[in-house]
Amino acid sequence: MTGTNSPLKVGLLGRGIAASSSPAIHETEAACLDLALTYQLFDFDLLGLADDALSGKLNQLLDGGFSGVNITHPFKQAVIPLLDDIDPTAASLGAVNTVTFRDGRMIGSNTDWIGFQFMLDVALPDEPRDIVAQIGSGGAGSATAFALLASGTRELRIHDASATRIEALEQRLRSAFPEATIIACASAAGAIDGACGVVQSTPVGMAQHPGMPFDPALLDEDQWLADVIYFPRETELLKAARQRGMATADGAPMVVGQAAEAFRQFTGVEPDRDRMLAALTGQQRSAA
Repeated sequence: MTGTNSPLKVGLLGRGIAASSSPAIHETEAACLDLALTYQLFDFDLLGLADDALSGKLNQLLDGGFSGVNITHPFKQAVIPLLDDIDPTAASLGAVNTVTFRDGRMIGSNTDWIGFQFMLDVALPDEPRDIVAQIGSGGAGSATAFALLASGTRELRIHDASATRIEALEQRLRSAFPEATIIACASAAGAIDGACGVVQSTPVGMAQHPGMPFDPALLDEDQWLADVIYFPRETELLKAARQRGMATADGAPMVVGQAAEAFRQFTGVEPDRDRMLAALTGQQRSAA
């Protein structure tokens, strides 16, 4: 497909997404590949839609010739029963962030975990991953945990304010990775002590959720820290970790990695992830 064809139509469904970088990420890469593509935001807050309007919106977009959509908060779990099929990894994660429309059918997948793997490979390629502490077990935490275990982590220690949420994640992970050791920790300190690295997968540190999810004094300079937040690029926790001399990774590569895989599913064309990351970095610097 070239720029002279009718554009592919894709988008993002969620709440509070007006400032999303997804349109720029997808449309910029499409232009580099001479693909005609438009990426639209469907913010249920701005549209005044209730959560139960999700099914109707999906069917409207399917009938409207869209190639697919990304799904974000609060619909990553709610979308699952509305789909015709989901891939095994999304089923294990219990969350879908990408829906492709094919022959009148809606097919769900999860590209968040692929994004986190890209983040680790780009920013922390040589750091050990044998024993990892993870703070947070929500939607992002499910993806990061799956990616860690898929990439060789043999002991994953998880701390979250919700014991119920950890238990649900544990059950899903144990079925997918029966040989791994997964430990629910009552405190961040218990999870972090002796770990090779630490993954921060809570919303704490985002612009709308300022602060730090745990005391950075718990960190050791020999450990690494990966924070899934990408806006701001440097959270308070990342700043504290860098001041301690730790190897760190911010969330921008994860955003790009998940977007790149969704782009591939939507278009059938392999994007240039490094170029996409450079473009996102440039956009963030311009907005700063």
